[in-house]
Amino acid sequence: MEKLMTDAEITEAWDDICKVLNKDQDELKRDILNHIGNKWSLFVVHALGIDGRMRFSNLENHINGISQRMLTKCLRELERDGLVARSIFPEVPPRVEYELTPLGRGLLVQVTPLWLWIARHIGELKSARAKYSR
Repeated sequence: MEKLMTDAEITEAWDDICKVLNKDQDELKRDILNHIGNKWSLFVVHALGIDGRMRFSNLENHINGISQRMLTKCLRELERDGLVARSIFPEVPPRVEYELTPLGRGLLVQVTPLWLWIARHIGELKSARAKYSR
Protein backbone atom coordinates (compact mmCIF):
# COMPACT_ATOMS: atom_id res chain seq x y z
CA MET A 1 0.00 0.00 0.00
CA GLU A 2 1.24 3.44 -0.94
CA LYS A 3 2.04 5.74 2.00
CA LEU A 4 0.72 9.21 1.40
CA MET A 5 1.76 12.30 3.31
CA THR A 6 -0.76 13.64 5.77
CA ASP A 7 -2.07 17.19 5.39
CA ALA A 8 0.05 18.20 8.39
CA GLU A 9 3.20 16.70 6.82
CA ILE A 10 2.50 18.50 3.53
CA THR A 11 1.97 21.81 5.34
CA GLU A 12 5.17 21.35 7.34
CA ALA A 13 7.13 20.45 4.21
CA TRP A 14 5.82 23.50 2.34
CA ASP A 15 6.64 25.74 5.29
CA ASP A 16 10.25 24.52 5.06
CA ILE A 17 10.26 24.91 1.27
CA CYS A 18 8.89 28.46 1.48
CA LYS A 19 11.74 29.40 3.84
CA VAL A 20 14.18 28.43 1.10
CA LEU A 21 12.15 29.90 -1.76
CA ASN A 22 12.52 33.48 -0.65
CA LYS A 23 14.04 36.05 -2.99
CA ASP A 24 17.61 35.38 -1.82
CA GLN A 25 19.60 33.67 -4.57
CA ASP A 26 16.51 33.16 -6.78
CA GLU A 27 18.62 32.90 -9.92
CA LEU A 28 20.77 30.11 -8.44
CA LYS A 29 17.71 28.18 -7.21
CA ARG A 30 15.99 28.52 -10.60
CA ASP A 31 19.12 27.36 -12.40
CA ILE A 32 19.58 24.32 -10.16
CA LEU A 33 15.90 23.37 -10.38
CA ASN A 34 15.95 23.76 -14.17
CA HIS A 35 18.73 21.27 -14.68
CA ILE A 36 18.13 18.89 -11.76
CA GLY A 37 14.45 18.72 -12.68
CA ASN A 38 14.90 18.03 -16.36
CA LYS A 39 14.27 14.52 -17.61
CA TRP A 40 17.81 13.81 -18.78
CA SER A 41 19.41 14.78 -15.47
CA LEU A 42 16.93 12.56 -13.63
CA PHE A 43 17.81 9.68 -15.96
CA VAL A 44 21.55 10.24 -15.36
CA VAL A 45 21.07 10.33 -11.57
CA HIS A 46 18.92 7.20 -11.76
CA ALA A 47 21.42 5.33 -13.97
CA LEU A 48 24.41 6.17 -11.78
CA GLY A 49 22.43 5.45 -8.65
CA ILE A 50 21.27 2.04 -9.80
CA ASP A 51 24.26 0.83 -11.81
CA GLY A 52 27.02 2.77 -10.05
CA ARG A 53 30.17 4.18 -11.60
CA MET A 54 30.04 4.30 -15.42
CA ARG A 55 31.94 5.50 -18.41
CA PHE A 56 30.36 8.04 -20.76
CA SER A 57 29.59 5.46 -23.46
CA ASN A 58 27.92 3.15 -20.93
CA LEU A 59 25.75 6.01 -19.71
CA GLU A 60 24.88 6.97 -23.28
CA ASN A 61 23.84 3.39 -24.06
CA HIS A 62 21.94 3.09 -20.78
CA ILE A 63 19.82 6.20 -21.34
CA ASN A 64 17.64 5.62 -24.38
CA GLY A 65 17.35 8.65 -26.65
CA ILE A 66 19.93 10.97 -25.06
CA SER A 67 22.37 12.66 -27.43
CA GLN A 68 26.09 12.98 -26.74
CA ARG A 69 25.67 16.73 -26.51
CA MET A 70 22.85 16.52 -23.97
CA LEU A 71 24.64 13.89 -21.88
CA THR A 72 27.78 16.05 -21.81
CA LYS A 73 25.73 19.09 -20.76
CA CYS A 74 23.90 17.16 -18.02
CA LEU A 75 27.08 15.64 -16.63
CA ARG A 76 28.83 19.02 -16.55
CA GLU A 77 25.90 20.65 -14.73
CA LEU A 78 25.56 17.78 -12.26
CA GLU A 79 29.32 17.83 -11.63
CA ARG A 80 29.31 21.63 -11.18
CA ASP A 81 26.64 21.30 -8.48
CA GLY A 82 28.48 18.52 -6.68
CA LEU A 83 26.02 15.75 -7.56
CA VAL A 84 28.32 13.78 -9.87
CA ALA A 85 32.04 13.13 -9.56
CA ARG A 86 34.25 12.57 -12.59
CA SER A 87 37.34 10.40 -12.25
CA ILE A 88 40.06 10.50 -14.89
CA PHE A 89 42.45 7.55 -15.09
CA PRO A 90 45.86 8.19 -16.67
CA GLU A 91 45.73 5.45 -19.28
CA VAL A 92 46.10 5.43 -23.03
CA PRO A 93 43.52 6.35 -24.09
CA PRO A 94 42.42 8.15 -20.91
CA ARG A 95 39.52 6.51 -19.10
CA VAL A 96 36.86 8.76 -17.55
CA GLU A 97 34.17 7.47 -15.20
CA TYR A 98 31.25 9.16 -13.50
CA GLU A 99 29.56 8.37 -10.20
CA LEU A 100 27.14 9.98 -7.78
CA THR A 101 28.58 11.91 -4.87
CA PRO A 102 26.96 11.67 -1.43
CA LEU A 103 24.94 14.77 -2.38
CA GLY A 104 23.86 13.05 -5.61
CA ARG A 105 22.84 9.92 -3.69
CA GLY A 106 20.75 12.18 -1.46
CA LEU A 107 18.99 13.50 -4.57
CA LEU A 108 18.43 9.92 -5.77
CA VAL A 109 16.71 9.12 -2.46
CA GLN A 110 14.39 12.09 -3.01
CA VAL A 111 13.46 11.32 -6.64
CA THR A 112 13.06 7.56 -6.20
CA PRO A 113 9.49 7.98 -4.87
CA LEU A 114 8.64 9.92 -8.04
CA TRP A 115 9.93 7.05 -10.22
CA LEU A 116 8.01 4.59 -8.07
CA TRP A 117 4.82 6.63 -8.36
CA ILE A 118 5.20 6.71 -12.17
CA ALA A 119 5.79 2.95 -12.30
CA ARG A 120 2.77 2.22 -10.12
CA HIS A 121 0.44 4.53 -12.04
CA ILE A 122 1.66 4.09 -15.62
CA GLY A 123 -1.55 2.31 -16.64
CA GLU A 124 -3.73 5.10 -15.25
CA LEU A 125 -1.57 7.73 -16.93
CA LYS A 126 -1.81 5.94 -20.30
CA SER A 127 -5.59 5.62 -19.92
CA ALA A 128 -5.96 9.29 -19.05
CA ARG A 129 -3.94 10.30 -22.10
CA ALA A 130 -5.94 8.01 -24.37
CA LYS A 131 -9.21 9.38 -22.94
CA TYR A 132 -7.98 12.97 -23.37
CA SER A 133 -7.00 12.31 -27.01
CA ARG A 134 -10.47 11.03 -27.91
